[in-house]
Amino acid sequence: MTRRVGGFRRKTRSKLRKRSGTRGKISIRKYLQKFNVGDRVCLKAEPAVQHGMYFPRFHGKHGKIVGKQGKCYIVGIKDKLKEKELIVHPVHLSKV
Repeated sequence: MTRRVGGFRRKTRSKLRKRSGTRGKISIRKYLQKFNVGDRVCLKAEPAVQHGMYFPRFHGKHGKIVGKQGKCYIVGIKDKLKEKELIVHPVHLSKV
């Protein structure tokens, strides 16, 4: 069986890059934002924070908050024909 070359962020140079005007410290407001179950959210990765980041394939997808697990939220999304649940830190989420 072959071994995978590279890791989680392989081939994501442009996808996980911040524009020049948005570089710098992350606002504490974005880091500590709260969501309720049933809220619609957009998956938008914050490249400076690695913990709680979802797989880059789901970047830009919309989903619904299903529950909470520790500091993170469980987000239900539809990936083609399958329903999937991702555990995402709130810094990587934005309200729709």
